[in-house]
Amino acid sequence: MPHTQEWKIGLHLFEDDGGTTKARAVLDTGTATLTGHGTARCNPTDANGPEIGDELAAGRAMDDLARQLLSLAEGDIEDVDRSRPRLRQVTERAV
Repeated sequence: MPHTQEWKIGLHLFEDDGGTTKARAVLDTGTATLTGHGTARCNPTDANGPEIGDELAAGRAMDDLARQLLSLAEGDIEDVDRSRPRLRQVTERAV
C-alpha cells in the first residue's frame, strides 16, 4: 500500500558574544517530537566566519536528530518483533 508523508524540521540557530553557535533541530513526526542539539565554537585566532559556525552547529544538531530517529525506529522494530508469535522448532530423534 503506498504511503506518503511530509515531515518538517525546524532548525534554530543562536550565536552568543563568545563565539559559540548553538543549533536546535526539531522534528514532529505526528506521533513523536524529537529535538537534536549541536554546538560549534569559534577559535579566537580564526577569521570571523559565522556561516561556518552555523553549518557546523546545524550539522551536529541534524546528526543528533538522525541518531535519535534511528534509535526510535530500532525500538519500534523490537516492539513489532516481540509481538509476533514464535513458532517453536521441534526436532525429532531417531530411536
